[in-house]
Amino acid sequence: MKLQDIELTSANRLEIDIMEIPSSCVIVICDGKAKVRELPPFGEYKIVTHQGKVKRMRKEEGEEF
Repeated sequence: MKLQDIELTSANRLEIDIMEIPSSCVIVICDGKAKVRELPPFGEYKIVTHQGKVKRMRKEEGEEF
C-alpha cells in the first residue's frame, strides 16, 4: 500500500473511518497534513524528521531466516 493522504474537514478536523484503513498502519500528522501508511508484516518503518517536520517516510522489509 502506498502513502495515502487523509482529507481534513472544513474545520481542520481529522475524521477517520477505521473500517476503511488497514488493520496495522501508522498515521503521521505534520503541517496540517495527515497521511496513512500500512505497516509491513516484517521489517522497520522509519520516519525521518528535520527541524521538527517530517522529511521522509521509509520502510525496510525483512524476513526471518
